[in-house]
Amino acid sequence: MAAAGGRRGKAQRGAAGRRRPRAAVPGAEGRPRAAAGRPVDEEVSSDSEPEIPSLGRRRRDVAEDEVEETPQEKKLRLAKQYLEELRQYEEERAAEEEEEARPGDLIGDRLKEDVLEQKGRLQRLVAKEVQPPDPTSIRELRGHRLPVTCLVISPDDKFIFSASKDGSLIKCKYSLGAIAVFNPGLNPAAAGLQLSWRWLCPEPHWGYACAHLRLLVRLIGAFQSGEWLSEGDGDAFPAGEVDSGKRLCVVPGGKKGTEEQNMGHASQVLCMAISSDGKYLATGDKNKLIMIWDAATCKRLHIFTGHRDAVSGLSFQKGTHQLYSASHDRCVKVWNVAENAYMETLFGHQDIITGLDSLSRECCVTSGGRDGTVRLWKIPEESQLVFCGHQGSIDCIQLINEEHMVSGADDGSIALWGLTKKKPLALAQHAHGMQEAQGLQQPYWISAVAPLRNSDLLATGSHSGSVKLWKCGEGFRKLEPLCDIPLVGFVNSLKFSAAGDFLVAGLGQEHRLGRWWRIKEAKNSICIIPLKQRATAPSPAIPDSS
Repeated sequence: MAAAGGRRGKAQRGAAGRRRPRAAVPGAEGRPRAAAGRPVDEEVSSDSEPEIPSLGRRRRDVAEDEVEETPQEKKLRLAKQYLEELRQYEEERAAEEEEEARPGDLIGDRLKEDVLEQKGRLQRLVAKEVQPPDPTSIRELRGHRLPVTCLVISPDDKFIFSASKDGSLIKCKYSLGAIAVFNPGLNPAAAGLQLSWRWLCPEPHWGYACAHLRLLVRLIGAFQSGEWLSEGDGDAFPAGEVDSGKRLCVVPGGKKGTEEQNMGHASQVLCMAISSDGKYLATGDKNKLIMIWDAATCKRLHIFTGHRDAVSGLSFQKGTHQLYSASHDRCVKVWNVAENAYMETLFGHQDIITGLDSLSRECCVTSGGRDGTVRLWKIPEESQLVFCGHQGSIDCIQLINEEHMVSGADDGSIALWGLTKKKPLALAQHAHGMQEAQGLQQPYWISAVAPLRNSDLLATGSHSGSVKLWKCGEGFRKLEPLCDIPLVGFVNSLKFSAAGDFLVAGLGQEHRLGRWWRIKEAKNSICIIPLKQRATAPSPAIPDSS
């Protein structure tokens, strides 16, 4: 027994002796040999398994990095990285605009603007720098048979989408540098034309120069033939080569009762919206339908049903694919476009809803027609704020920033609102003048309003024969007229480009919501109005005082 016990103890010691070198393997080089009579694949604890040296070093390095960088240090590192990227961007922009400013000033001004914009208090002072547009520079795009009712501009300002009472949807390409008129008498050499990158793509569009490089080859033939297109400032383009305004996609409207066979709308399209990433386009019609499209291909993706009357307002929440819709059935609905899902319905208006808008907050504003109210809908709280001020039917509304909005009514008035006050901050009566109808003096209806986001510049439309530009006073407490842009017909929709360098107007012979008048001399078209600023430096952005 003692011998057996001794053998057992010896065997245990031997086994223990064999295991010790294996446990020390990760620190040694080479692979250990298996003991005689012992299987190589003997089960071993995971703590003692050998590791590949390079993999072990990588794991240790990652572990050390994770231990060394605290959450506060990570935030600091990301903040420094953001500031460096911001400094590079602002310096490049300043170089393109030939501005001289210290990097600290550029970054500080940009950060202040970001904070003010998030709080909804940003007001860039650009209105006083805008020059009255030259009527001859206005570009007209035709294609719709019936009055244009709505339009949107893509977030990158490259494409314009429009819809009409004929149910059609048109996507066209636009480039500001290509607005031109035919001038057969222009001699490029006599005009001192310089073939350079700067000429190929006028400021501030140098980034698109590569896309226009193909024009260079055709310029030689155009120079020899003498066929030129010229712009007012001396830039020139060969005839037939301006692809701005080219229709990239046309979805025709169908007749009533052909909804199943037709890919597009079979009734009047009253509203449209595009997501902030430019991925989705939404359109609403008089047949109670909301259609979702791929904005790049104009392919229909989905149809939302649920409204009980015409869909009159659409807007995407900025930075998301959440869609708000308003209808003549007096309710607001919320949809998730990415998941093709209905979310909820909100009630409150006492008359048809005529317009809707939203920005990045989870809320939207609506105009309530003849119930005389503007409403702010807070989606998470399922609550609403009611604003009163117009005497007539409120037909259009747009947000200027997160805290201010503008609306127009058929009593001819334009109102500026602050979301903290239930009465208008400023009210302009008879903004487009008076007309004589059936022997009575009546104001021109305000049919469209458009703000340049986070600025003091506004545009309004009617059927008075012109689009008006306005300047908002400090704190949005005053409205001052700037200039009139002559346009014949009902201005049913207005949109500024994101950069503020052009304004697009949707015109028709009839009002968007009815057929009370018909202006025969008007053309159902889209008008693109270039906006140029004076040479003086723009004023800095300031917060409002409301």
